[in-house]
Amino acid sequence: MLAGVLLLIFLSPLVAQDPCKDSKDGFKVRLSIKTALGNDAYEWNESEMFLFRSTVAYAMRKQTNQDTYNIENILVCNDTQRVSFVFVVTSPDNQAQLIPKAQVEQAVRQNKRRINSAFLLSDMTLEFVGIPPTLSAPITYKTQPWLIVFGVVIGGVAVGIVALLMSTASKKRRAKGKAAGLSEEDEGIVKENGTALSGLGGNHGVYNQAFSNDDRFTQL
Repeated sequence: MLAGVLLLIFLSPLVAQDPCKDSKDGFKVRLSIKTALGNDAYEWNESEMFLFRSTVAYAMRKQTNQDTYNIENILVCNDTQRVSFVFVVTSPDNQAQLIPKAQVEQAVRQNKRRINSAFLLSDMTLEFVGIPPTLSAPITYKTQPWLIVFGVVIGGVAVGIVALLMSTASKKRRAKGKAAGLSEEDEGIVKENGTALSGLGGNHGVYNQAFSNDDRFTQL
């Protein structure tokens, strides 16, 4: 009887050992709800903690492709009123066995955006201590920006060349029109010995009576 009592006394600390508090595979979480949402900040309570455990279980399912993770596998401890706590993940097959820290970190990093959106927070206001913030995926374009700029420049040059050609052709047409008008005005002017004579008599010239063959003048 005495041996049994002594055995219970020595085993009690081992049975009461908390795998969350005494584990090195846990992650500390800090939430800054008031900072992020201001007057729209919500109160952190048991329902919010349930949601957190659910999102971590979801992340573990996505990372392992196993549907055996539940909120019972997410243990939370050391929680404070300033909304900070520590959590660990246990194996679905053995509650006493903890999932390695590296595997939990990978699951959190792969699903950090989903976890953030569940609480309307960001990497800066929902912090997993020891897990660096996720980087945004680079923006990709179907058409490269430099190609768009090149096309715009080439289009502008082409429009300028067309405008220059049209302007040159228009000037040539106006010059030809003026030349044609001058030639019409000069029609009918006859030049003899460098002196311009007006075509008052048409194409027949000017009638000079001095050279007339009139008989009245010859008889004299």
